Amino acid sequence: MVRELKSERKGPANASSAVVFLHGYGADGADLLGLADVLGPHLPDTAFFAPDAPERSAGNPFGKQWFPIPWMDGSTEEQARASMAQSVDDINAFLDQVLSSEGIAPARLAVVGFSQGTMMALHVVPRRAEPVAGIVGFSGRLLVPELLAAEARSKPPVLLLHGDQDPVVPFTDLAKAEAGLSAAGFEVATHVMAGTPHGISQDGLLAALQFLQRHLGD
Repeated sequence: MVRELKSERKGPANASSAVVFLHGYGADGADLLGLADVLGPHLPDTAFFAPDAPERSAGNPFGKQWFPIPWMDGSTEEQARASMAQSVDDINAFLDQVLSSEGIAPARLAVVGFSQGTMMALHVVPRRAEPVAGIVGFSGRLLVPELLAAEARSKPPVLLLHGDQDPVVPFTDLAKAEAGLSAAGFEVATHVMAGTPHGISQDGLLAALQFLQRHLGD
């Protein structure tokens, strides 16, 4: 059973493209939707969405999670796998809803993730039948890279960004994700956010904007 994801919308009424933000563990959609205020003036025909993950975070009762993290919150590996599988279905349904409600093709949709949201974006989007405009992944990692080549149904361009002082998701995961995606045939670009911990720097946001402008065509 698919769970409905709650989300606010920002942008023009008759948008010709859309960006969906997927937030990190222990946060919520509002944590990223503010980026629409920065990106929106440069993407004037774009609608922005930032759904809340469906589960209350075990590590932060005031936030949400796409799946629990055993070494952080005491959950089991089985619980994490089952939760992630359910969130995959939820995100797919949400992306379908955005495409339908906005009346746009998948090639006019981009997905931007942060941390655990990046993990979900890199897992869900390549397994969809039709390619989206692109994936932007901040401070995350590629889960089960060994399965990607066999399971990928579409290969949109990807931009990976990571702070080199990240104490939460190791900076080394940037190179691992790039290698896994490249080996599976994806076009991958990377950007190092120098001196940045687990967050989004100004130069990283600019790189993401340029990527979105290029691939959404605004």
